[in-house]
Amino acid sequence: MNSAALGDLRIEQVTTKKGLNQFIDMPARIYRDDPAWIAPLKFERMGVLDKNKNPYFEHARAEYWIAWRGDTAVGRISAQVDDLAQDWQGKGTGHFGFIEAEDDPEVFAALFKTAEDWLREHGMTRVLGPFNLSVNEETGLLVDGFEHPPRLLMGHARPYYDAQLKAQSYTGAKELLAYDFDALRDLPEKAQRIIKKGRANKRMKIRALDKKNLVNELKLFIEIFNDAWSDNWGFVPMTENEIVKMADDLKLILRPHMCRIAYWDGEPAAFMITLPDLNQAIAPMKGKLFPFGWIHLVKNILLSTPSQVRVPLMGVKKKYQSHLSGALMSISLIEECRIEGRKRYGLERGELSWILEDNKAMRGMLVAFGAKEYKRYRVYEKSLV
Repeated sequence: MNSAALGDLRIEQVTTKKGLNQFIDMPARIYRDDPAWIAPLKFERMGVLDKNKNPYFEHARAEYWIAWRGDTAVGRISAQVDDLAQDWQGKGTGHFGFIEAEDDPEVFAALFKTAEDWLREHGMTRVLGPFNLSVNEETGLLVDGFEHPPRLLMGHARPYYDAQLKAQSYTGAKELLAYDFDALRDLPEKAQRIIKKGRANKRMKIRALDKKNLVNELKLFIEIFNDAWSDNWGFVPMTENEIVKMADDLKLILRPHMCRIAYWDGEPAAFMITLPDLNQAIAPMKGKLFPFGWIHLVKNILLSTPSQVRVPLMGVKKKYQSHLSGALMSISLIEECRIEGRKRYGLERGELSWILEDNKAMRGMLVAFGAKEYKRYRVYEKSLV
């Protein structure tokens, strides 16, 4: 590791596999007395951070650092420059991510100075984050809803993080919301009327994902996603290799009947991907598959399905978004996934996340469907000039 000393505090750049393991393990100390925290699977985090395995690094560069006091890791941070983000989020926009630290202003200041200096060296004039590593992965810092464990691919945080970032001159750029949905409750009457109209409309057809043709199916889903989201804040398109990796990562946990695509007049027009909440299954494993963690994984994922799910991806092509057809497809997708989840897998609750706070149309639809806002995440920004 390369290091820079600041009194008894030193910042070391991660340059070895041992260092990467330490980077992944570091948060366990921060959350050791937090009952809501769930340690991510170590091999999964390694796959994200390994620059030789993650196709994100085909269009991006990143470095990782750990803050140390003596032999104790007291914080960590990453900095990223994504070439695709330059085209979609603005030239000179760099990212930070994986921020974790004890409640010490000196540690936060040293970590952010290190990340910001690296970003400036790479020509960045603005920093946005946290992204772990990109906007298409874990996004934002939890600022409300700390009592709830994180769902699959969503982050957790300590309440003091927000104040520590503001002390480093970071301001809020966007608010991201997570909605909780009780799958066992009857739907509100208004939602039932819309669904009835959808089922009677012969122009709309909905089918389940074809898992035997998974890569091509996900390409179709992402084609809709890229069209649907291209005008939204923060959007960065997924590359073909990232889609292939997604298919490989998800093939064991995807439930075809809970991932559905809607057609309007025969055209692929909307989709919804619902994933079992892997975090519910891995919580007892403390991030480790061995010696006995694999038993929990097989029992709760391969041989059954958790009672909770998350909807990480959903989209309607732009040309349908301002029409009744878009609302019909969206609500019908949610309802069909809810019905199939209850019938086939014992679904009880779902999280729909993340939703932009200023996406009033989507938020209104979710409220009409009986969902409730229960978590808030924040993306921060800072000028580097």
